[in-house]
Amino acid sequence: MSLSLGTVLSTLEPDQDSQGGSKEYTQEDAKKPQELLDPVSLPGSSSLALIDDVDSGDAPKEWWGARHTLCFLGFIGFTSVYAMRVNLSVAIVAMVKTEVEGGNGSTGTNNSEVVCPLPDDYDPATDANEDGEFEWSGTTQGLILGCFFYGYLLTNILGGRAAEYLGGKLVFGLGVVITAILTIVSPFCARISTGLFIAVRVLEGMAEGVTFPAMNSLLPFWIPPLERAKFTTLVFSGAQFGTVVTMPVSGWLCDSGFLGGWPSVFYVFGVLGALWGVAWFLLISDHPSKHPRISSAEKNYIMKHCCVKGKKATPIPWKAILTSAPVWGIMIIHFGQNWGFYTLLTELPTYLKNIQHFDMKSNGVISSLPYLVMWIFSLLFSSLMDKLLSAGKLTTLNVRRLAMTIGVYAPTLGLIAMCFVNCDAVLAVVVLCISVGLNGAVYSGYMCSHQDLAPNLAGTLMGLTNTVATIPGFAAPQLTGAITDGNNNLGGWRTVFLISSGVYFVTCTVYLLLITTETQPWNEVKLDDDEEVDGPAKERY
Repeated sequence: MSLSLGTVLSTLEPDQDSQGGSKEYTQEDAKKPQELLDPVSLPGSSSLALIDDVDSGDAPKEWWGARHTLCFLGFIGFTSVYAMRVNLSVAIVAMVKTEVEGGNGSTGTNNSEVVCPLPDDYDPATDANEDGEFEWSGTTQGLILGCFFYGYLLTNILGGRAAEYLGGKLVFGLGVVITAILTIVSPFCARISTGLFIAVRVLEGMAEGVTFPAMNSLLPFWIPPLERAKFTTLVFSGAQFGTVVTMPVSGWLCDSGFLGGWPSVFYVFGVLGALWGVAWFLLISDHPSKHPRISSAEKNYIMKHCCVKGKKATPIPWKAILTSAPVWGIMIIHFGQNWGFYTLLTELPTYLKNIQHFDMKSNGVISSLPYLVMWIFSLLFSSLMDKLLSAGKLTTLNVRRLAMTIGVYAPTLGLIAMCFVNCDAVLAVVVLCISVGLNGAVYSGYMCSHQDLAPNLAGTLMGLTNTVATIPGFAAPQLTGAITDGNNNLGGWRTVFLISSGVYFVTCTVYLLLITTETQPWNEVKLDDDEEVDGPAKERY
């Protein structure tokens, strides 16, 4: 099908009568073929071909609108869920009873060719915690830290589909609020029974599992493609900001004695998550057409450029999805990205403590530095990509490819470089900050691809790929533990870094070869004659 831009855009505006007024559309107009009503989802065509040439001058002039509120609260929501996910990694150090070991506190052979030498002022007593309440073995601690991901694995696809039926507002909001409630009761459960505490962590994983798919089901109906990289990055980068804030704050709370020390880590972040839920349910709507406070200019702008949403959720074409090469490209890179990300997220404090011998007081701050750099870079990079896209300097496909080239190939080289930093602690931190920081570009890459391929099924696609990508959450740390095996030597960690760099390289290459930004034919909404729609066509009924 070949349509000129003028023809396409003419279908977006109501016909004008001789007096300049809008012509009123009838039910007969509502039965016109879908391709005449929704230029964004033309069967067999690319939204890229339409969007990349559209003038963005029709954007509302107001500096803050309803879509900004959605993205800001989405950002805070992901900050909260990651705070409630990561806080245990810090709190467990204060929860578990440990004692000072004999000797100079080193493990393994103190050979400078194998193990980094201890600093002259190293005090093993600083790593002891005789006041911990729980005598959990290393195996038990590993189970407690990893059980979250077993629950997380179960609800991603369910969360995406539930959001498409019930609305992303409800599913995302409940995911965060239920996690907050479970976080608040965690200290009580831990003191009652280790098994009960593990069960609560599994339930938290299940609650958080719906959040990414649910948000991904909201964004296509609120964020025009020209703004997709910037706003998608803002929302999902809350995960990095949550990590940056939680690590040092949790350490401070554990040491402060506030509300009993380590329990305050759960109380504070849990209460903040619950308060966020109040704002979310009061201020957010599932679609611009249902928002009570959105301006007419912003509503018209969004509904002109975003996709149509039917009253009924789009049926899932599983065969088409599972035989789609671009979907497999997203799934593979999502797995690879999470392999490297989770390896560093869960093991970086261990590496800095056992290899570079940072004391525990500074470990939390230093461990968060790479994620601070990642958060800042992701926001700057996405804003630049949106400006280049709006100016016609880059196509959407080139934005995705450039983002992944920088966001994954650069960390690939960085992890290889980590094999050569040896015992230079400062250089190790610098390389990690650069590697993890540049990884922030991926939010303008594959994290937008679900919306590119199928905006009506973006939640389900995110649920599918994130389910596969959850496997590294428990597999990568287990492999790292097996390789290092308690021997704090450079050789084992070099192997860990090389494996992660290899996974990065292979999965990103597959993505670059398979990805497209064309809306797939199986995304199309099949409307019945009596079915209502939300989107550009709705204003003509």
